[in-house]
Amino acid sequence: MITHQEIKNLESEWGLREDVIEKDYVLGWLLWGIGQNSYLSEHLIFKGGTSLKKCFIETWRFSEDLDFTFIPKDTHFGVTEMERNIKAMLDSVYNESGIDFSVKPPKFKLFDKYPYYLEGRIYYRGPRNSRIEGSVKLDILSSEEVFMQPVFREIHHPYSDRLPENATVKCYSFEEVFTEKIRAMAERCRPRDLFDIILLYRDKFQFEDMKTIRDLLEKKCNIKKLSIPTLDSIKNSSHYPALEGEWKNMLAHQLPHLPPIASFLDDLIRFFDWLEAGIIAEAPIAIATHPGENIEIRQYQGIQHWNAPVPLEKIRYAAVNHLFIKLLYRKQNEETKEYILEPYSLRRKHSGELLLYALKEGEIQPKQFRVDRMIRIEITNKPFIPRYKVEFASTGFINAPEINRTEKQNFSEPFKQTHKRSSFILNKNGIQYIFQCPYCQKKFSHLKKENKLKSHKDKNGYQCSGKSGYYIECKN
Repeated sequence: MITHQEIKNLESEWGLREDVIEKDYVLGWLLWGIGQNSYLSEHLIFKGGTSLKKCFIETWRFSEDLDFTFIPKDTHFGVTEMERNIKAMLDSVYNESGIDFSVKPPKFKLFDKYPYYLEGRIYYRGPRNSRIEGSVKLDILSSEEVFMQPVFREIHHPYSDRLPENATVKCYSFEEVFTEKIRAMAERCRPRDLFDIILLYRDKFQFEDMKTIRDLLEKKCNIKKLSIPTLDSIKNSSHYPALEGEWKNMLAHQLPHLPPIASFLDDLIRFFDWLEAGIIAEAPIAIATHPGENIEIRQYQGIQHWNAPVPLEKIRYAAVNHLFIKLLYRKQNEETKEYILEPYSLRRKHSGELLLYALKEGEIQPKQFRVDRMIRIEITNKPFIPRYKVEFASTGFINAPEINRTEKQNFSEPFKQTHKRSSFILNKNGIQYIFQCPYCQKKFSHLKKENKLKSHKDKNGYQCSGKSGYYIECKN
């Protein structure tokens, strides 16, 4: 088990309460335990907002509950068998981590009429050793139809103790989580649904064809006899007026910095333009680098201490969420100056210096800022519309390309990244980007960090439907 001091250190870096960080730590170990228990791993599929945070997008909001679908569908599972396996799982987690689950017996309540549903609560005492025990809510539903093949995802656990090897859990596919969120928005119109939908749209789906999501959403709505949501139906919902008032109450404690709801409501219009009319956004262009530059990608763990004078996670969080940062900076002449910036990329020079590439507010030419000259960083409430590609990864790793300049950088004309067919040979820097198909689990080696997969068959020789892969690692 990690120490209380580690949580205190992360509190200052991430800008979150200690109890929120501790719960995220415990959630990671619980998911590992579920993945290791034969009964639970066979019958439970992880879903919901917590699955996004723990298995897909590292910079997502911190969630508090564990939501699962039980398979096979409509199984009338018994509370005794479920309780026995959950208690066995907690024993395994205690033996591996030292987290104390004996402070209070777990509680379970079975709703014995259709739809079959189990609600549980697990109590723990973790690294903070608080007098008041923490708790995790567990929801297991047996009546949910799963339309896409579940995927096995690695569990994000950005803590020093690390999870044992093969720390994976069975999850809904990324697409199915997204459509569940859209349907939930139609049913209850809660702030977290709006937040999740718009960030998923910004991060991935706005640049893709909407047909897969539209077809899947139609199936999911039909199951519950719901109409496919539209912008008008959302705005006319009886829950819509409460969105703004509940925005802070529901989300502020789950995020390092709460973005303003106005930018999410603006993007809700663009989201429905995409969902209903198929309007695909144009992908932003990358910040230009001179053709003679030798760029080497090196990967660093996403949430971590960089031994930098400022918490770089604030920069990544702001970049991924399209928020301006306020930077107090020491210039070369030792003069200090404050800048309002749109952050886009973090790169490492061959000499070892880390550089932030950003746009000053009101300007169109990117500038470089040395990390070692940064004094203070604040995330603002002001959103920006990206002019360039945001090169900070939203999951897994912060990218810091190593730059060895032979000629002066030219920012005058940004270039569009070309998409070449992936190959199994190494690129000129000897680097492979490994992607995994979410359906058949086959791994692919790419020259570039592009997730499109070539046509392929699964292990049984059947054509696999996987078109896009999930990034796993970078190999030299």
